[in-house]
Amino acid sequence: MKKNRILVVEDERKLARTMEDFLKLQGYDVVCAKDGENALKIFYADRPQVDLVLLDVMLPGISGHEVLREIRGSSDVPVILLTARSSVEDQMSGFEKGADDYITKPYTLELVKLHIEAVLKRAGKLRPVLEYGNITIDVAGQMVYWKGEYIETTRKEYELLVYFIENNGIVLARNTILDAVWGYDYVGDIRTVDTLVKQLRKKLTEECTYIKSVYGVGYLFGENKK
Repeated sequence: MKKNRILVVEDERKLARTMEDFLKLQGYDVVCAKDGENALKIFYADRPQVDLVLLDVMLPGISGHEVLREIRGSSDVPVILLTARSSVEDQMSGFEKGADDYITKPYTLELVKLHIEAVLKRAGKLRPVLEYGNITIDVAGQMVYWKGEYIETTRKEYELLVYFIENNGIVLARNTILDAVWGYDYVGDIRTVDTLVKQLRKKLTEECTYIKSVYGVGYLFGENKK
């Protein structure tokens, strides 16, 4: 499945690596460039796949503003500028050159994440991804993948799997699962949960051992800890 691809342009190696690791944990596909020249080479070679550019303004050689101007000559891909300059004039200059957003240093990674999500959403490019082990879920499309292979699920199977992932490591009683996935006003009994779990296990195949039965209680979702 396609993840949102972000081009990170940052000349400080440690900061670039930290940003790359963080964004990958958030479910993004990340490619890094160490300077403006390298950024433009990567962008032109991979332009259709890049969903957003995270661009440091202060770069060696070609500046971030020059990179932005060059990108805007042929693409409307969202660009977020990162800079230590916080004056209104500097921000206006960035927006006038075509930036979609502006983040001043120092910043937290969580703040960068929120800005990225907001810009991608405005651009209609946001594809939230939920991951656990070998399972990847395209939240926007409500599609489930096992090791990159699409697994067709019903709506309830999908909702149950999402609930399991969001509550991994917690023993869940059948009644709790029933209320969460089917709603408090559902008139069926707890055997409905067992039936759906059986169907989900079959579709994910025996290779997936994340869904564990807890005798007399319900289920525990998670990987085996060694």
